[in-house]
Order: sequence, then structure tokens, then C-alpha cells
Amino acid sequence: MELSVFNIKGEDTGRKVVLSDEVFGIEPNDHAIYLDVKRFLASQRQGTAKSKERSELSGSTRKLGRQKGGGGARRGDINSPVLVGGARVFGPKPRDYSFKLNKKVKALARRSALAYKAQEGAIIVVEDFTFEAPKTKSFIEVLNGLKVADKKPLFIMPAADENVYRSARNLPRTKVALAENVHTYGLVDAGVLVFTEGGLKVVEDILTK
Repeated sequence: MELSVFNIKGEDTGRKVVLSDEVFGIEPNDHAIYLDVKRFLASQRQGTAKSKERSELSGSTRKLGRQKGGGGARRGDINSPVLVGGARVFGPKPRDYSFKLNKKVKALARRSALAYKAQEGAIIVVEDFTFEAPKTKSFIEVLNGLKVADKKPLFIMPAADENVYRSARNLPRTKVALAENVHTYGLVDAGVLVFTEGGLKVVEDILTK
């Protein structure tokens, strides 16, 4: 697939780039995308939920009624789970929700997400750019020039650029990411992917190894 290269004003430079079929031209694997998105979201969970067990409550341990003849179930002390204010049975405990996914599955998931974006025509390639100083107004001009201000864009850069990052961080629904750190959830969540030429090369190099 060939795409035109634009400058940050949204003007066609007359140059073209060819997207790698190994990355953007594959048959997407929905299950790989599902697994990688699930892995990413699971790793974001704090896992600090905790409820008190029977032995952790401070209520009296005195037996409330006789063993038989009360007309109800045996419930022991006031901390019993069957009583209001009692303990919780099998309640949550602090745990780690993250799980491992093989490298090849994660790479397949990213390629699949990129292939979907290519099929949808939701990929734009721009010349590498930077700003002399962090300025939100400068980034808004880029968004308007590329006509992506209302499309939830994800800008993929080849290397860290503090001025570009700080120019974009106050803009809602607009994100900037390093090409080497791009993950499946970010690709799926974005409305349109805006690759710089350098960022595109880095992503293709990583996913064709």
C-alpha cells in the first residue's frame, strides 16, 4: 500500500511511502488483539481490593444462641457472614492481575491492529517534525492542517521529543507515543494513526524482525 507524505501544514510533499505488507497487509487476528488488550488492561489494575474475613472482624466471639432448636441455621458468633455486619465469604484479596503473553502473540496483535487501521484508511504519514519550544497552539495548528483534530489521533514519533510531547499533553483525545513503545490497546483506541516517517520506519523494523 502506498501513502502520500504530508508536511505538518497538511500539504502533500509529492513523496510516497510504501507500507510493509508484513505489517500492514496481513489478515488480522482478532483473538491475538483480544489477548493483548486484555493483558494491557489487566496490568493497569491496582489489585488492592480487600474485604475482611471472619477472623479479622473485631466483634465478640460469644455464641449467640443454642446449637439446636432456634428455628434457623447455626451461625455461631456475631461475625458470621449470614448476619448483617458480618464478614464476607470469599471476598477479594490483594492480588496481581497481570499475566504473561508470548512475544510472537503480542507482535501479531500489533500487526493485526495496524492492518485494520490500514484497511480503514486511518493512517497518515507526515514528515519528521519538532517545535522550537513547547506550545499547545503549535500542535493545534498541526491537527488542523492534517484535519485530524476531531478524530482522536495518535502521533507516533521515532524518538522522545519533549517539546512535541508537552505541546500535545493538554489536548484532549490527542496522544503522542514513541514508536518502540506503541502497544495494541493504544492502536485500537486511536481514531487515526499519524506516523512520522521516522516513526513508521521504527515500527516496521520492530515488527518485521
